[in-house]
Amino acid sequence: MRVLEGLMPERVFYYFEEICKIPHGSGNLDGISSYLERFAKEKELFNIRDVHNNIIIVKEASEGYEDVPPIMLQGHMDMVAVKDDDCDINLETDALRLKVEGDYVYAEGTSLGGDDGIAVAYILAVLEDDNILHPRIEAVITTDEETGMEGATAIDLSMLKARRMLNIDSEEEGILLTSCAGGVRIDSHIPIAREEKEGPFFKIELGGLQGGHSGTEINKEHGNAIKILGAVLHQIRENIAIQLVSIIGGEKDNAIPRSAEALLYVPREYEQSFYDEIAEIEADLKNEYASKEKGLFIKAQRQNMTNVSVMCDESTQRVLAFLVLFPNSVMAMSMDIEGLVETSLNIGVLTTDDTSLSVSCAIRSSIESAKARVRRHVETLANVLGGYTNAYGDYPGWQFNPDSELRAHMVDIYKKMFGNDVKVEALHAGLECGIMTAKIPGLDCVSYGPNIYDIHTTKERLSISSTERMWRYLLEILKQK
Repeated sequence: MRVLEGLMPERVFYYFEEICKIPHGSGNLDGISSYLERFAKEKELFNIRDVHNNIIIVKEASEGYEDVPPIMLQGHMDMVAVKDDDCDINLETDALRLKVEGDYVYAEGTSLGGDDGIAVAYILAVLEDDNILHPRIEAVITTDEETGMEGATAIDLSMLKARRMLNIDSEEEGILLTSCAGGVRIDSHIPIAREEKEGPFFKIELGGLQGGHSGTEINKEHGNAIKILGAVLHQIRENIAIQLVSIIGGEKDNAIPRSAEALLYVPREYEQSFYDEIAEIEADLKNEYASKEKGLFIKAQRQNMTNVSVMCDESTQRVLAFLVLFPNSVMAMSMDIEGLVETSLNIGVLTTDDTSLSVSCAIRSSIESAKARVRRHVETLANVLGGYTNAYGDYPGWQFNPDSELRAHMVDIYKKMFGNDVKVEALHAGLECGIMTAKIPGLDCVSYGPNIYDIHTTKERLSISSTERMWRYLLEILKQK
């Protein structure tokens, strides 16, 4: 028996469960792309699979809808694949373990991938059903949206006829998104030199943070484990001549890191002072984050290690200065739209190897010049400390269209169906709409979706009732002439 059997809409949850059986974290999309290609061929629908694993599927208009302008249904097939530390699932090879509790679907020990698996499920359910009334549908399902929208950037849309696009990649029912920020990813590399030390060595773990999406949740004051740990180590070094062996944290550059850890050398005569410092700092942090991160903890444990290659004193100082000075979180709020973050930066991943420390971050802004200025800030900081940067995944923002006919129709339909006024908003996170409108001049876009909570975390859950309501909303949009 299927875990989601009996949930409505039946075929939407059927396809969502099928998708969840196939590993589809960003960069691991051959399987899901092959599944979508097989679906199209089995349904005898025109389809294209490009070298980037993007999928285009076309279904011609229902009888009587041949003269209605075509519409593009668009989403992405990849998910942010994260798991709890004690979860034994291999996200590269294993299916998700779906669970149902009350009105919610979630995945045990991992993120769910409702962003954006529910879009793919909606699209497949529409494409298979010949009883649904609709104009020509051009389904565009892209790859690696979560890591920089590489699929959308690379896809060729020249054969498409649609000049209306419904992007199903929003996570809050009752809101239509009509504008979003642009963004760029930057990797910074700081050189390190090493020397041998006999010990003792200690591992510091900082965790228990909420994490979250670096666009939609960057304004919630969630702690960034990398930044906090960097500050902790910098403070300890003011009194104790610690030297780093390694420091790591985070999983994705667009997810706020929940945990980080460091391995370090502590002079033997300062061992007790080190433990005292950790206890005092933890107490201060628990007080500082009392209303923001109730689960925050710091643990220090002596390691059974000798003769380890550590960062020299100068490299340790440089690395900690870099982490303390690196900008993070909200840079500016919009003065035009109340509550909208205008510019932000998230340090998402931190790693070290024998010769360098590397930091991956995501910069977002609805203003191109502000995005460029933050980028220069990061590049300058790395250069001053003897390092360098690589930028990639630069994508444009999506500018608000005051004359959108699609938005006007969707506002009217929502009011008639549900008796409430739908909200029209902008989003600080990146959506593929900006890239699509750059490829197709005059493309009229709206983004919507059902309620999904705590996306990109292991607490992610999809509302069943909202999924059903937004399915009926989609069908009503499609049947309008």
